[in-house]
Amino acid sequence: MIKKEPNKRRLRIKQTIRKKIFGTTERPRFSVYRSLNEIYGQIIDDTAGKTLLSLSTNSKEVKEELASAKSKLEKSAVVGKLFAKKALDKKITTVVFDRNGYLYHGRVKAFADGAREGGLKF
Repeated sequence: MIKKEPNKRRLRIKQTIRKKIFGTTERPRFSVYRSLNEIYGQIIDDTAGKTLLSLSTNSKEVKEELASAKSKLEKSAVVGKLFAKKALDKKITTVVFDRNGYLYHGRVKAFADGAREGGLKF
């Protein structure tokens, strides 16, 4: 019997992406992770090895804005806008986008588009 590993392809793609993408202090890495129901975003400075900012659909400050969103796609866009607003408050304007092995489609694209609408440049 063949054993399926659904994340094996994504992890292989993730490794090739991470060979090319590196976050600096001037342009930190904007990483996206998506689970079955939630979406998470982080801004990471790879030179220092520190997470500068993180936000997800589980965060307390996001809950009231997500009440109006009905689908996971709409929630991703709302979280992306709020993520960009928090990044601009910390004086982070340009980032390098790391899609973390996911296809640039659906919730990942909505999250990135929401961040662009909020003012992040990548």
